[in-house]
Amino acid sequence: MGLTALQVRGEGVGAAGASEYRGATTAARFGDPQAEWAELRRGCGVYDLGFRAKISLTGSDRVRWLNGMVTNNIRDLAEGHGVYSLLLNPQGHILGDLYAYNRGESIMIDTDRSQVDKILATFEHYIIMDDVEVANLSEELTALGVAGPKSRVVLRAAGLESPELQPGQFHTVQCDCDCGCLTCTIVRGENVPCESYEVWLAPAHVRPLWDALRRAGAAPVGSEALELQRIVAGIPLYGVDIRERDLPQETEQTRALNFNKGCYVGQEIVERIRSRGSVHRRFTGFLAQGAGEITPGEKILAGEKEAGEITSAASLRLGDREETVALGYIRREAGVPGREVTVGTARATVIQLPVEDAVLAESSLARRPA
Repeated sequence: MGLTALQVRGEGVGAAGASEYRGATTAARFGDPQAEWAELRRGCGVYDLGFRAKISLTGSDRVRWLNGMVTNNIRDLAEGHGVYSLLLNPQGHILGDLYAYNRGESIMIDTDRSQVDKILATFEHYIIMDDVEVANLSEELTALGVAGPKSRVVLRAAGLESPELQPGQFHTVQCDCDCGCLTCTIVRGENVPCESYEVWLAPAHVRPLWDALRRAGAAPVGSEALELQRIVAGIPLYGVDIRERDLPQETEQTRALNFNKGCYVGQEIVERIRSRGSVHRRFTGFLAQGAGEITPGEKILAGEKEAGEITSAASLRLGDREETVALGYIRREAGVPGREVTVGTARATVIQLPVEDAVLAESSLARRPA
């Protein structure tokens, strides 16, 4: 169970129940998940990141070794920056996904707790004569997330002042927020439709920081709203949208791939796919009118032919209407944005990811009676 779960759900915080989420127990909601999601889009929300694990790599071979393990470029990663990567088996199938951050004397691996055992076992298998030490710091270091267009204002008001950060960049700051810690690390998030940050700190200081961020204007957000945000952002979740049978290019996560870095486990398959030109299916989004019209596991039909499957779905309340946004895989020739497909009994439209507000607004106008 994530350490932050107990602290964030403590007396007076107001969480309405807890759930298992990405390998940890955390707050499911604090009220209406749709309203919490709206805060992430329009204001500022604070949320538990206890479901994220931290693994430290030290030793003189850490950069060379990790560069030979993952799909992105660790060799040229600047200090104070991080990248998203995939971990593959020799057949090119995905064993997990992670962020790697260059902390100077160490590399910090950030991944879901549900993936930790597999990633640690894979690391252990490939460390032979290398000077690499692996330490699971998940019980010593945790995080809170802050997201929304007002997130920097809230962080500053809570006493966490940092320089302007680029997505994937991090900075250690002096705390002035009465949470008990002297320093913490602020990480600028990437691949989300709105500005977001993570604050890395010791578990003992999570509840005081949570309270400070709440006083500064952040609304509490649970895992149900985070799922709405993830799906609208088009971010695949390992174990749900990305499975071990999937190939990297099928997931459309090109940000995880670097084709100039040299050899790594599974590279031959990734390079072969690139030279061939494409894969047969692609990860994309779908939009349907009404709530609950599409559910994970349903097959996608293009005309009379089966063309793919749904992996995630979310019902969104947008003013006086409801929409279903889904993620899934579809055959490339059928997955053209704007094409109508059938999912179960619902009609859906293939859309590009992430889902922009303009797409949702256009969908509403298209269905409004003349």
